[in-house]
Amino acid sequence: MKKLIIVGVMLSGVSAVSYAQSSVTLYGLIDTGISYISNASTPAGHSSLFRYGDGVASGSRWGLRGAEDLGGGLKAIFVLENGFNSGDGTLQQGGALFGRQAYVGIGKDGIGTLTFGRQYSLTVETIGSNYTMGGQTAAGNYAYHINDLDQLVTSRVNNSVKFSSANFDGLTFGGMYGFSNQAGAFAGSPTTTTAGTTTQGSSSAYSFGVNFARDAFSLGAAYMNIRFPNGATPAFSTSIANVNTGALKGIETYGLGGKYSFSSAAIFGNWTHTKLSPISTETSILDNLETGGRYSFTPALSAGIGYTFSRLKGATSGRWHQVNGVLDYALSKRTDVYVLASYQKALGSNVVGGQVVPVQAEIGDSTSFVGTSGRGASDQFVGRLGLRHRF
Repeated sequence: MKKLIIVGVMLSGVSAVSYAQSSVTLYGLIDTGISYISNASTPAGHSSLFRYGDGVASGSRWGLRGAEDLGGGLKAIFVLENGFNSGDGTLQQGGALFGRQAYVGIGKDGIGTLTFGRQYSLTVETIGSNYTMGGQTAAGNYAYHINDLDQLVTSRVNNSVKFSSANFDGLTFGGMYGFSNQAGAFAGSPTTTTAGTTTQGSSSAYSFGVNFARDAFSLGAAYMNIRFPNGATPAFSTSIANVNTGALKGIETYGLGGKYSFSSAAIFGNWTHTKLSPISTETSILDNLETGGRYSFTPALSAGIGYTFSRLKGATSGRWHQVNGVLDYALSKRTDVYVLASYQKALGSNVVGGQVVPVQAEIGDSTSFVGTSGRGASDQFVGRLGLRHRF
């Protein structure tokens, strides 16, 4: 009888150890609130708008994250992350079940991880998350650069292989490649229409990033190249405000970001240079220059302010000035309320169909948040009261 008890205890111990070596975590976030827009586009021009707004400070999501210890410093990892709209329960990211992230991989202590699936680019992980108003404060998606043409927040690459290094005394780096998965078109192909029949194209992409962080200072650089962005599913953003950049054969972005932290504050900034290469017309260049800071009055109360200048030149042109401010109060470690305000002024015009068309304002990294300011309006103001809960 004593032997049976001892064996039972030993088996229970083995089971507990095995369980401890593997883990699966359910996590998520819901961000909701009410937004006011001073100039929202209408068929006749523009009008003010109050709307329910989802996923502004952070995109609403739920996900599964897991790891298994394989021994010898090796581990298997996976992430499945779903994006949804809390207002109506619909899926985001083009209706994909795990449209935010879906990958599996292997990691080795002291070296890094190699992952396979739908993953964020290095422009997102290096610059967008660390050196922007959107990534550093609850200003979120309203504060990111117009329609995310420089790929700092929504750039997720399908069919990708990605290496992310371990931390080498503050230095991290990585690279990725996303396959087109189309026969005869390794680098991708454009979407074409012949005799009324549309043939869906395909997209490929590659990205690199490096970041150094030590003590109060950090600095990062990243590069992103997308071939035939309209061929991706869902397609990458290829327009800015009411300026049509045309069918593109490529989007190429490189950028820098930096941050310096104090005891209760931080200042940060970034610069991105994006080359938009149409299939049949002149190339356009988009430059974004952003600076900002955040300050914690107490452990629960913080504020942030930032300014972004954007300039598009080439076949199409325009200039945009945007100021963002946010006040955030943590009710607990998982729940916070925030007040956000953004103002943008657009300058310039383009000739379309023989007519001069003034450039419009458009706050946010996606047209689904606010949209353009509409005909006859060159500025836009957005105010928001939001609630965010993590689980």
